[in-house]
Amino acid sequence: MRLLIAAIAACLSLGMPGAAAADNARPGAKPVEWWQAVGRLNIANKNMCTGALIAPDLVLTAAHCLFDPKTGRRVDPASIWFEAGLSGRRAAALRQVSRAVMHPQYRYRPAGTHQVGSDLAVLKLDRPISASRVQPLATSVGAARGDTLGVVSYTQHHATRVSLERSCSVLARKSRTLVMSCLVDFGASGSPVLEMRPGQPPRLVSVMSAKAAVGHRKVSIGTALDATLRDLVQRAG
Repeated sequence: MRLLIAAIAACLSLGMPGAAAADNARPGAKPVEWWQAVGRLNIANKNMCTGALIAPDLVLTAAHCLFDPKTGRRVDPASIWFEAGLSGRRAAALRQVSRAVMHPQYRYRPAGTHQVGSDLAVLKLDRPISASRVQPLATSVGAARGDTLGVVSYTQHHATRVSLERSCSVLARKSRTLVMSCLVDFGASGSPVLEMRPGQPPRLVSVMSAKAAVGHRKVSIGTALDATLRDLVQRAG
């Protein structure tokens, strides 16, 4: 399978929409939905990606989101804010990033094609988010060809409200690289790719890295989770 891989350009070079405010509703005043673990990453108030809470104080995203798409330089982690469950101008929780750890094999390529298969990063938040507000997503390393997937993201056209694509699938897997039928838009880098099984809560199996084409067919590329995630979590914690 020959792939023409294009940078997803999900770190938008457009101006960011207005920053979110934390939702100050009483704990328990409204139900905690699983999708609220997904949030927009406001990067230096000018670029954006998507990330997902995997522990009360840890967010999983794509490693290339940690680089300025114009200069190729790594951004200051403290310039990144995680807006969990952002809906309109309200977020279920708002936290600043204090540390960022990338996959040890990842190398940023500013020319436009991101290094897939190792495009993972874990962000440490300055304060944990209570499970009564946002429940972290469970993770799994078992993504395989034919699995039914869903992608939750914030994009250029849905910058302040979450977008959910259901019923896409894994077309192929090679090592940690997944080729998927999921369609993505600018802003979706770092989005959680979820294993969707009837009667079971979704499990995070991959992080969105790039969009590509197989012949004339549009596809997306993700980095599948494996034992490396445990090491990243330990280093970030």
